[in-house]
Amino acid sequence: MSRGEPALRALAMPADANPNGDIFGGWVLAQMDLAGAVPAARRAGGRIATVAVDAMRFHRPVFIGDLVSCYARIVKTGTTSISVLVETYAERRHDGSEVKVTEGTYVYVAIDEEGRPRPIPEGSPPVE
Repeated sequence: MSRGEPALRALAMPADANPNGDIFGGWVLAQMDLAGAVPAARRAGGRIATVAVDAMRFHRPVFIGDLVSCYARIVKTGTTSISVLVETYAERRHDGSEVKVTEGTYVYVAIDEEGRPRPIPEGSPPVE
């Protein structure tokens, strides 16, 4: 399976960790949400809102100093919604090895200026 497009890279910092040096899962989820929003907003042609996170799987921890890379790929488009698979990898700071740490499907809805769902425009970029 293709990783999708590189959508976000971030360095895991001490402020994002618990006392054991493991990065909080919530921080990782937030990075993934930002990454998934990149192709979703492009496809929607404007404003979007996250409405669900499905099928999250944590495979390995993220540690302080890891370079976290999120890859995003649209897997489904509905009338107003876009599902994006986000896969996240960590480059370990000590040896440079790369491991898949988590994956999940984020669902976004195209919204108008009042925050109401709106149709995804015709002619939006196709699913990758």
